[in-house]
Amino acid sequence: MVNDKSEVPDPGSKEKDKEKEKSKSGKQIMKGEVPNLEEHVKSDWWRYIFNSIYMKTDGDVVDDNRLTATEIDHFSTLLNINKDDHILDLCCGQGRHSLELSRRGFSNIVGFDRSHYLIQRARSRAKKENLVAKFREGDARKLPFSPDTFDVVMILGNSIGYFETMQDDMRVLKEVFRVLKPWGRILLDVADGGFLKNNYQPRSWEWISNNMFVCRERSLSIDGHRLVSREVVTHVDKGVIADQFYAERLYTDESMGKLLLAAGYTSFESHGTIIPDSQRNQDLGMMEKRMILTAQVKKEWSKSKSKKKDVRNVVVILGDPRKFDPLKPQSVFDDDDFYTIDQMKDALRGLPEYSFKFIDNHDTLIHDLTELKGKTDVVLNLCDEGFNNNPRLELHVPSLLEALNIPYSGAGPQCLAICYDKSLTRGLAKEMDIPVAEADIIRPEDTIMEIPFGFPVITKPNFGDSSFGITQRSIANNVKELENAIKEIKDKFGYDKPILVEEFLTGSDISVGIIGNPPDSYTVLPIIEEDYSLLPQDLPRLCGYEAKWLPDSPYFKITSIPAQLPEETEKFVIACCLRLYERLECRDYCRFDWRLDSEGNPKLLEVNPNPGWCWDGHLAKMAKIQGMGYKEMLTAILASVEQRYGLAQERATNGQHANPELVEVTNSL
Repeated sequence: MVNDKSEVPDPGSKEKDKEKEKSKSGKQIMKGEVPNLEEHVKSDWWRYIFNSIYMKTDGDVVDDNRLTATEIDHFSTLLNINKDDHILDLCCGQGRHSLELSRRGFSNIVGFDRSHYLIQRARSRAKKENLVAKFREGDARKLPFSPDTFDVVMILGNSIGYFETMQDDMRVLKEVFRVLKPWGRILLDVADGGFLKNNYQPRSWEWISNNMFVCRERSLSIDGHRLVSREVVTHVDKGVIADQFYAERLYTDESMGKLLLAAGYTSFESHGTIIPDSQRNQDLGMMEKRMILTAQVKKEWSKSKSKKKDVRNVVVILGDPRKFDPLKPQSVFDDDDFYTIDQMKDALRGLPEYSFKFIDNHDTLIHDLTELKGKTDVVLNLCDEGFNNNPRLELHVPSLLEALNIPYSGAGPQCLAICYDKSLTRGLAKEMDIPVAEADIIRPEDTIMEIPFGFPVITKPNFGDSSFGITQRSIANNVKELENAIKEIKDKFGYDKPILVEEFLTGSDISVGIIGNPPDSYTVLPIIEEDYSLLPQDLPRLCGYEAKWLPDSPYFKITSIPAQLPEETEKFVIACCLRLYERLECRDYCRFDWRLDSEGNPKLLEVNPNPGWCWDGHLAKMAKIQGMGYKEMLTAILASVEQRYGLAQERATNGQHANPELVEVTNSL
């Protein structure tokens, strides 16, 4: 039998011993010639067959580290897994895939299988190699994990289709659906049933070691949906040591896709087939040709069944996914937006000292917040889209919270109003002797394009967030290109307000992030810069709308890396950011964008209070370099809010740490 994973108990158990038929000599009795193989297949054959003999009969595929490494290379790419993902290797057998992932630095891996023998083998190998993968025994139809536990579940090595009914396979897939997080992914490595149905070998035999060989018989079940097999394993000295029957369901990519969709999955994809490069290269059986299939889970987070008494009640305000959003490419929330929101919810779920309620319906926002007054300790204001998804109305949300006297995170209305106006922010910075790029304002009624400095220049909406209106065509090297750039902002983006024309700086493009509230307690995160090395040479170096919103654009290849700045430049930039933070009354977290000119002189571009909070945003990238995960970054923001409102002292009095991530920094700059 050539299968990789299984759901079986200890092959040495009493239950298995009872099933064995042995002669007085100790040799297993053969059944002789069998006209109908299917009549001899037990409904729970998978309980007894996966043992040390299995590791011999299938060892050319399931016990080859070279093949395992190749498969993990392929599967990791298809799943786009990262080392922070929680991964379930379901029906893991002896844990070869879990162990290989652990060797590669993945730390949140659980292998699960029904076979006591194989699980013990996996644990022994993990202990011997000092690997962190964990292994558990149990039935895949009833998983002992909480809902929304895993980012990825893999069912590899043709480990589905063992049960007598398709309903049992459905139970497995539904259990996987339950334990996967929203946006979680499943990968199935399953025998190509269509190929096997037409190409199986009715009889074969092969040497599986120097003193052991196996003879196989195969036939289709009466209904044609299962391949029935018999294996007679013989030792040259001991005689027949196993005569076993089993049957496996034959799935095609179409039938498996229907099963996945019926179980609730979406985004089903078939990724072709794989053929193992067996060193023995004889009878590969069910493993000869396998389909690789993936699907995704789209669902709501499961509600917590119980709540602890001493928790902080937090309301999270978000943009409204029901409404038009002018900043997004299709003007609506898409899968990327919902995925980002679910990543945030997942991170917050890991904070047991808080209870979260999420609000995103702006039609009822005022009523909802009024009802929650007195029942809410603090609001986490993540509505950077603005009230009714209007970025000009971003300040209305904190205004409402102040009117209701509800504590909230982030900047107040005045700070948001000033920073939304790029020209106003520049003027305030110049007043503070903080260098800014040369710039001029073009009003809607202006017809003459004269600027008091030279080309190249960059055009951008004076009012706007998220690089709205800034594309590669925003860079102009002459008056004609400037006119075209302004026309595009007006026509393509529908912008009809003043346009900022700014000298285009060609040095490093850097960002500074701060969490906390200077001058008392705050963290300056590591400065990052944009890496344009993968951008085609003929494209201007800027991180604009295309880099943030258009995955098919070459600008989407831009990455952020730790900035390499002279010490004096870094100190100067940080000192300026701290002064602006206090002067503008930024609160809890903020991001400052700078760019160096051709001579390495830093100049401020803009200030972003309440910057992007998403898991892959600039602030999260800085935090990761600092050693803070996404959850820790959100925790630090919440902690700074509690500290600012004096809630931290109350929590500390109750014996809890109010600010585990926020570092007190003395301003010595």
